[in-house]
Amino acid sequence: MSESDNLDLTITIPVFNQIHYTTQCWESLKRAGLADEQIVIVNNGSSDGTAEFLAAHPQIRAIHNPKNLGCGAAWTQGAQASKSAWTVVMNNDVLVPAGCMEGLVDFAEQERLDIVSPATCGGDMDYDFAAHAAGFMKRMKGASRRGVAHGVCFMVHRRVFDAIGYFDSDPKLGGYEDDEYFRRARRAGLRLTMTGRAFLHHFGSVTQKSIKAASQGKIKSLGDREYYRRKTGQTWPKRKLHQITQGVRSAWWKHSERWRFGHTLHEQRQEGRWKFL
Repeated sequence: MSESDNLDLTITIPVFNQIHYTTQCWESLKRAGLADEQIVIVNNGSSDGTAEFLAAHPQIRAIHNPKNLGCGAAWTQGAQASKSAWTVVMNNDVLVPAGCMEGLVDFAEQERLDIVSPATCGGDMDYDFAAHAAGFMKRMKGASRRGVAHGVCFMVHRRVFDAIGYFDSDPKLGGYEDDEYFRRARRAGLRLTMTGRAFLHHFGSVTQKSIKAASQGKIKSLGDREYYRRKTGQTWPKRKLHQITQGVRSAWWKHSERWRFGHTLHEQRQEGRWKFL
């Protein structure tokens, strides 16, 4: 039994086609010591072999939807299927290194946090992922960004669902479900943080890009931005104040992290170089 088997968590991965990325993600979880029983894959009406993959791995908990219900509905299905203390919501276009899940849980429990996200590197996979991830998590373990999380991967304690409910399945929110949930959590006084004790590589929202490309220009955005703003009460003054405040915070985080640790919690890999964000 690996150390990851002892973690009281369930990983929920919603998928809509992109079986290549789903397979890569699953393989990385296995290398990191996660058991199939700890994984829930919500198949949102895929037509590319995803169902066959899940049938070939019956220990993965699979939920099959006849059509694409969107992230919010899939996240909720996965969370409701879990009895664990922690639910990790994750894109399928990521790679997870050894120690990532342990770092998330250790940090969250030590700091008594409610929602936690790992550091990310996006873009090209042209570096030694395992070696870089191990060094990054050791070097950046003291780095954190308080008050924020991101939808690529975030871990939620069960008490959060008890306090504010599950994710919004409104189809008009496509792409904004994570932001809506984090806003709700902050309003309820819950604690969100991004930590350097955990790290993953994100190839870059491949499912959303694929859906847009398949529409041949008919779909510019999966969600209705103006509808989302009205629903969450984001008036123009509030949006501008948030943009200014977040811009200042992001600049501070980027420069202080790079000065202290040599890297940042949000990076991009482009043409063999690190871009610090």
